Amino acid sequence: EYQDTNTIQERILLLLAGWRYSRHIQTELEKQRGLRTELTTAKEMLEHKVQQRTAELESVNRQLETLSITDELTGLANRRRFDSYWAEEWQRAMRQGTSLAVIMMDVDHFKNYNDHYGHPLGDECLRQLGALLQVTIRRAGELAARYGGEEFVVALPGATAQQAAETAAALLAAVEAAHIPHLASPVSNIVTISLGVATGFPNAGDERGRLITLADEALYPAKHRGRNCIAMTEMTGAPPGT
Repeated sequence: EYQDTNTIQERILLLLAGWRYSRHIQTELEKQRGLRTELTTAKEMLEHKVQQRTAELESVNRQLETLSITDELTGLANRRRFDSYWAEEWQRAMRQGTSLAVIMMDVDHFKNYNDHYGHPLGDECLRQLGALLQVTIRRAGELAARYGGEEFVVALPGATAQQAAETAAALLAAVEAAHIPHLASPVSNIVTISLGVATGFPNAGDERGRLITLADEALYPAKHRGRNCIAMTEMTGAPPGT
């Protein structure tokens, strides 16, 4: 009987020890599961933050890129953007044998405007002209840019001389219709513009800036005719492949 009692006690102790060990194992497993959950949550939060920061960085980079190619005053493309765009369109026109047109636009007697109204209003005048360009130049592939000072430029890929002339006429009419006062102008009591238009078919032997130079030179006869008008010119040379 004594031995049976010892045996029962030993079994109880073993069961108790087993139960305690089992509880210990369960506790440890629960801790490990908790740690895994915490690690998974922390990892997901970290990945979310990385994605968020990456998106924010990409957004900032896009904004910086936009600012680097945008004229701060008018919101149009700036000279850097235009030069890059023009190089691409020149090469495309040569490859495809298509025409290319450019319009140089100059504000008539803008120095008089600044002297009379002051530079802040001069800046406001340029902003208004930039807005008019954005509204008027809307066809796909066309680009309006501020070229420098009071001079603007419009590139018209694939445009014929007639189409370029029509666009220039639309710009002339839009500026006139805006009725921006210019009491210091000997041309009119409102702001007017002069436009030089050049068209042609780029060839491999042509300088990329030749068409722009021709359009800029066309401004001189427009100004000599009293300003507030359009002068046209064409780049000599047949379309590539003809």
